[in-house]
Amino acid sequence: MRKGKNKEEQPDTAIETVDAATADEASSEVTTATGDALEAPADEETVLDTTKSAPDDRATEGPLDESEANAVRPYIDLGGVKILPREGLNLRLEIEESTKRIVAVGLDYAESTLQIQAFAAPRSIGLWNETREQIAEQIGSQGGTVTEREGGLGYELLAEVPVQVPAGQPAATRIARFVGVDGPRWFLRGVIAGAGATDAEKGALVEELFRSVVVVRGDTPMPPRDLIPLKMPAGAGEEA
Repeated sequence: MRKGKNKEEQPDTAIETVDAATADEASSEVTTATGDALEAPADEETVLDTTKSAPDDRATEGPLDESEANAVRPYIDLGGVKILPREGLNLRLEIEESTKRIVAVGLDYAESTLQIQAFAAPRSIGLWNETREQIAEQIGSQGGTVTEREGGLGYELLAEVPVQVPAGQPAATRIARFVGVDGPRWFLRGVIAGAGATDAEKGALVEELFRSVVVVRGDTPMPPRDLIPLKMPAGAGEEA
């Protein structure tokens, strides 16, 4: 006789809502610019690298598609993504003030902040290679600097992003890592700030957190590059 599997015990994870415009500067600059969709190529004749970019072991080590995830694990269900609770993790839902929509998930962990967004993508085409170019151009136009390098998740951007300061104060910047993984019919983007952007040990912990995310693309037809809808988790307050 088979014994049913019990669900794992869920560690306490604090959940709060914040205005996306007041989130961490390094990530909110990109979130505000893209809104609920990635930019489509401006010129249809532009040759883009549309190959998928993902770790070779993505299907087993993550980020996982919902079809690949362990159904008995106690994920926090946020609609388009599921987050696995862990000790020391605080979760923030970033809400666009004008529409009251959740546009990003912020995860505070290991003295770092990881902002994640999941987007619809074609089944056989990747978005991360072209998205890196767009992010680099955007940060460069704001006076920041970007270096492309290969990391634990594949190619990523290490950026020095200008941040707003009160009038009369010297200019300031913040270091951030932009990471991304192409999955089956979705693309998951992350922005790492804090210790995880500069410290190798903390960075590895945040990468592992990113890989623990489950993406729920669903069967509803969506244009490529649209943000996969997010929702409040069961039992969470509705007010920011």
